[in-house]
Amino acid sequence: SVNIVCFGNERDGFSEDSQQPSLIWSYLGRSALISHIDSSLSASHVGNQVFTEYQACIFGNVRLVVHDCPVWDIFDSDWYTSYRLIGGADIIVIKYSVNDKTSFQELKDSYVPMVKKALNHCSIPVIISAIGARKNGVPCTCPLCTSDRRSCVTTSEGVQLAKELAATYLELHTLSDFYIQKYFGGVLEYFMIQSLNQKSSEKMKKRKKMQKCHRVQPPQLEQPEKMPILKGESSHYNADLHNLLFCCQCADVAFYPEDLSTAVEAHKIILCSVSHLFMLLFGVKSLSDTHDASIVQLAQSLFAVEAGDPFPSCPRGAPPCVLPVRVVVKDSVFCSCLPDILHFIYSGAFQWEQLEEDIKKKLKDPDKTEHVLEKVKCILKTPGKLNTVKNWKSHQIKQLNNTSLRLFFNTPVLADVIFKIQGATVPAHRAVLVARCEVMAAMFNGNYLEGNSILVPVYGVSKDTFLSFLEYLYTDSCCPVSILQAMSLLICAEMYQVMRLQHICELYIITQLQSMPTRELASTSLSIVSLLKKAKFHNSDCLSTWLLHFIATNYLIFSRKPEFQELSVEERNFVEMHRWPSNLYVKQLANYRNYIHSQKCHCIVM
Repeated sequence: SVNIVCFGNERDGFSEDSQQPSLIWSYLGRSALISHIDSSLSASHVGNQVFTEYQACIFGNVRLVVHDCPVWDIFDSDWYTSYRLIGGADIIVIKYSVNDKTSFQELKDSYVPMVKKALNHCSIPVIISAIGARKNGVPCTCPLCTSDRRSCVTTSEGVQLAKELAATYLELHTLSDFYIQKYFGGVLEYFMIQSLNQKSSEKMKKRKKMQKCHRVQPPQLEQPEKMPILKGESSHYNADLHNLLFCCQCADVAFYPEDLSTAVEAHKIILCSVSHLFMLLFGVKSLSDTHDASIVQLAQSLFAVEAGDPFPSCPRGAPPCVLPVRVVVKDSVFCSCLPDILHFIYSGAFQWEQLEEDIKKKLKDPDKTEHVLEKVKCILKTPGKLNTVKNWKSHQIKQLNNTSLRLFFNTPVLADVIFKIQGATVPAHRAVLVARCEVMAAMFNGNYLEGNSILVPVYGVSKDTFLSFLEYLYTDSCCPVSILQAMSLLICAEMYQVMRLQHICELYIITQLQSMPTRELASTSLSIVSLLKKAKFHNSDCLSTWLLHFIATNYLIFSRKPEFQELSVEERNFVEMHRWPSNLYVKQLANYRNYIHSQKCHCIVM
């Protein structure tokens, strides 16, 4: 079989042609060598499409498996799956549109280093396909041409990217038969033949090696027991923030109609994370920082922040229980739809079709509906960019919202709590902490000292570990740099009962240990037994069970280490029972050696 993994999207970032066939599907449908095409979708833990799997036959009876991943977000949301796909690939194809300079720059800066790290010096052929005709003129193939550098990806940029990955660079101006079958297909089929030849050669070597063992055979060594598999917990990041809207804990802003009859509470940190307009409204950005007159004009015409100091004077160190900032909504139609708009923002600000449907049902007037939706678009607008797309879609909204809670991580902007740890201070925002961590929600909203203080001391963890913990709460992502750091973060996650982060750390530790070569495992100063004891002490049952199996599977390595004596009697009995190789095999091997010695013959195996 041949496994191909494809990354990237060949369509323009704002293309309205969603029915345009993909490069891979076009090749599979047109190539005369392909038959019996099957496809299926695979979903990530958040429900979005991660990749499409195609299965077909090529060269008659060779099984072809293609994983087409159009969204690079798989490296951010599910790095374990992305690394596993690359590790099992025989050929990697990276696609991009020459008319989407922003996506290409993000690919080059953020994801190419991840791909290089995942390849880890493996000799897997990589094909980089630049797709499309440049829209600002006739496509130029001269590497020195700079006529389309501003809006399009030039040939020289694509060639430079191919050099970084030691890849083959192709330019496909259209998805015609010539470019698909003879140009792209010819290169792809060459690498497929090379892969099949290599696999055939390795299979032949194994067969010849087995044929040499024609004398009395040594005892058969069985495979070690399969170690337990850990499954990652699905993300509930958007659900956590959405629940914050309903419970209204730590609300610091209240929206009122002009008659001040009703109030809708919200949180500055959430609103500012998706909108430059709210940053301007709440003083995160000044008028001089906002280089877009339409945003300034809408903020002044739509909202009015109550004059005066909304924060009453209080002694130093007093609880931050201040009245929310009062904001008057001048547009009555927009104000009536404000709960739906906040629901849209707190849900992640990408369910645009649902927002349209909710406002249509509430207003039942096309003109008023369009009026409100245009204001929402302006609220979500990035300064300096025009809203050129008439019919917005959810994935396009997600691309336009380039701000997030990451902007406010470890910054004093809008911060209402300060953690003191190891002599340093770390600013944070109660709304995010309460939404993402149940322990902190109880700590800040219950009858505890922390709930009535701005300065909160933290004990038992280092500053770097606590910063990594807070980064996960703000961004829903975690990237430990070592096994020890992952274990420290796991302990912190267990302390604050953030179970998904604990599972992520467990998966990272397991993945790193599984990829460690035997020689490195034998010489490393890392104590696996110490990791086992910490995992047990901090209620990480899945990791502790896996580590016991790992020690048993590598019995010959760990039994020679001093740390092996630190195992408890129960743990030692488990390891001895599940050890590999087993005691029975060791006895059979000793008997075989005695037999060879007694026959005075030379064993070609031993």
